[in-house]
Order: sequence, then structure tokens, then C-alpha cells
Amino acid sequence: MKNNDCLFCKIAEGSIPSSKVYEDEEMLVFKDIEPKAAVHLLAIPKVHFKLISEVDANQAEILKRMLTKIPDIAAKNGCENGYRLVINQGADAGQTVFHLHIHILGGQSLEW
Repeated sequence: MKNNDCLFCKIAEGSIPSSKVYEDEEMLVFKDIEPKAAVHLLAIPKVHFKLISEVDANQAEILKRMLTKIPDIAAKNGCENGYRLVINQGADAGQTVFHLHIHILGGQSLEW
């Protein structure tokens, strides 16, 4: 299911261009347009769901498969020495696009 008003749904369907680094039937990974690290990728499910707190059993399976693919995707994109995964949950956490997405940050030493 997609949301016609969702930026990431439009990117997933190809109506808005992105710098894709990986794509399969369930997920898309592309470069963030406002990177916060040397490598800053966004991994999104192709089905629309807003928040991790709203994930149902089928969506949890998609997330599980995404998380098993991310290590290889990160390594192939400059994060061989490690990376950070971030999921912002809601506006107070800084989520600006309400389509669940995983930030993959790396390519440099990341300090808190």
C-alpha cells in the first residue's frame, strides 16, 4: 500500500528521482539529500507505514529482511569499519517524513 501524499512513497515508485544504491521488491536504499555523515543513506520499505510503533506482523517481517540486508549494503557503500542505524520515531525525535525509514550513517568516526 502507498500513500499518494508521501514523499518516500513517490521516491519508491520512481515518480521522484533519488540516488539509489540498492533496490529490491520490498525496499529501496538511496543517498540522503542532506547528509549528516560522510555516508548517509536512507533505507525505506516500499509499503507505506509511518511509525515503528504501528508495525504489524507483515511489516515486521519486511523490517527483519531489511535489517538483514543493511550490513552488506552499508559495507558496499563505504561503511566497512562500522555504521550507525537511526530510526526517528515521531516529530519530537526529528522525524520529518512520516514513512518509516532507517538512516545508515558512516564513512567516518561517529561521536555522540
